[in-house]
Amino acid sequence: MPQSPEIEFEHDDFDFDTIDEELLVDERCQQILKQFYLSLQQQGMPAAEASELAFSADLYLRDYLIDFGRQNIARPQPGIVTIFAASWFITHTLDPELAMLERHLTAITALYRYLHRKHLISVAELSFLIKEAGQLEFYRQRIDSFLDLTGEGFAAWDAQCPAVL
Repeated sequence: MPQSPEIEFEHDDFDFDTIDEELLVDERCQQILKQFYLSLQQQGMPAAEASELAFSADLYLRDYLIDFGRQNIARPQPGIVTIFAASWFITHTLDPELAMLERHLTAITALYRYLHRKHLISVAELSFLIKEAGQLEFYRQRIDSFLDLTGEGFAAWDAQCPAVL
């Protein structure tokens, strides 16, 4: 199994205001994702499964948290996973389905457990993130109601869980 040097980060390493800082944070996220992938394999996960989880974690980190949410990955805010799962994922996926969302939530949970082991998030943060990831029935209802929207129904649907961070 390939080994790579462990790179240690501080919470502030994921703050950004300028495009140059954002590009550095993106590179750091890629390093975290590589380490996460290798860690999964070191725990005995097959490479294909570890790759799938790392891919889902990448969508969450770089597309959602960094690009859309403008958030520091090491300072998660309550509600962040709920907004991802109940709104952003649904509106940014061509054909949202619960099985696909569950894969993403599994990856998010595994990633945050990894970030906790690396001391980038606290046990309290890990706890609320895991709780949010476990709200599958709520997310199922959000997907079903989104797929049933007609006419002007989007505004009311969105108001129940706005995609605002």
